[in-house]
Order: sequence, then structure tokens, then C-alpha cells
Amino acid sequence: MTKSLALAVFLLTTCAAVQAYPGYYVVTVYDNQGQKSIDFRYWTIKFPGRTETVWPELGVGYGVTSRWYTELYASYIGSSASKVSLDTWNWQNDVLLTQGQYPFDLAIHTMLAREHISQEGYTLDIGPALQTDVGRVQLNGNVFLERVLRSENNGTTQLQYQWQTKYRWKPALEFGLQGFGELGDWNHWAPRDKQSHRIGPALFGSLSTGPAQTLKYQVSYLTGSIYGRHGNMLSLRLQYVFD
Repeated sequence: MTKSLALAVFLLTTCAAVQAYPGYYVVTVYDNQGQKSIDFRYWTIKFPGRTETVWPELGVGYGVTSRWYTELYASYIGSSASKVSLDTWNWQNDVLLTQGQYPFDLAIHTMLAREHISQEGYTLDIGPALQTDVGRVQLNGNVFLERVLRSENNGTTQLQYQWQTKYRWKPALEFGLQGFGELGDWNHWAPRDKQSHRIGPALFGSLSTGPAQTLKYQVSYLTGSIYGRHGNMLSLRLQYVFD
């Protein structure tokens, strides 16, 4: 089941667990050759009058070259009223196509996810990730296509977007806005009242924990429509980076 479809299913259920792929973090791509990372992510969905659903994630990443970053992580699912269980295995790869020769940087992002229940097949996310700077403000905009592969129900190719603004105030504290959305089929968007559009404030920062060691964090709180219904999302990410 795709991430987008999982959110739709969530609207039709009460407190039951929902399968969903991770991905509610804005993809940003940097030159981090040789760096290793331990990555903890946590995001939630909460509708009025419903039990909150949570997705904790844990992974390891590596900067293979100055242009290629790869990460393998596991995503779990549960609710605030029940234990979490393994949902998907995920393999993310980001490849920089430009490195400063243009006013913007362009990368290609891919994420292959495999359901813990193997007969559910795979899901592939792929698309461009753009970044530019205006003074001390960093701007990101990403558009991804999502498709289920090797499943009994392959479905259609879905279109999603992400964007972010971040003001670099100081290394330990940066702030900005994030937005996410799902538009439906890539070539035939869903009606406006069936689409998803969320926006909210975000905080970022990095703290040195030793020679060539850094703890990075980001947290955001999003509100808006999820397939025509009002809901809130919280996302948290802690990343320990070392050489």
C-alpha cells in the first residue's frame, strides 16, 4: 500500500493501525562524502476525536561520494494507545547532479520501500529535489512520483510535493516553514476537496558533540487538509553524524 493510499485508508478507519510508507521529511541533499549517520525519525497523524497514529523510524546512512548519499532504515507503525510493529524496510538514495555551478542545486531522490508483509510488494518514490539560497534563507522544493511495484494491486502513479524555507540564524537554532501535499494521479489530479495540503512551522539546528561529530535535529508541526479532512501532523528527526 502506498503512503498516499494509507492516509486515505486512515480516514475510513477508527483506531486501527494503517500501513504507510515514511517520507514526511523534506529531502535536502548535501555533499557529505565519508560521513556516517544514525538517523531517528518520528512522525504522527492526529484527527479530531481519533487516536493518534505514530510512525517511529530508525536507520543508518553514509555519504558514499560527494554526490551520492544512501540510507537504509526501518519504519514502524502503531498508535498512542497500542504497541508499534514493523511496517516497512526502506532504502533511500540521493544523487547530486549539480554542485554550485548554477544558482540552484539539483538532485534526484529515490526511495524503495518493501512491506514487512512481502506480498504487499514494493513502492518506489522518485523525483527532483531543488535547493537554492537567498541571503541567509535556504529554499527547497521537491516533486516526487510514487508507484507500487510487484503487488497484486499496482495502482496508479501518484504525485506529491514538498517545500521548505529555512532562515540560518545560528547553527544551534534555525527556523522556517514546511509544506507537504498529495495531489492524486500524476496526470489526472484529484478534485480539490480530495487533495492533501499541509503547512506549519519548523525548527532546525546542529550541535557539536566532539571532533567530527554532530547532532542534528529538526521538528515541525503541520496542519491542514488530509484528503479533504482537517488533521495535524508532528514530525521529529534526530541525526547523529560522524566521520
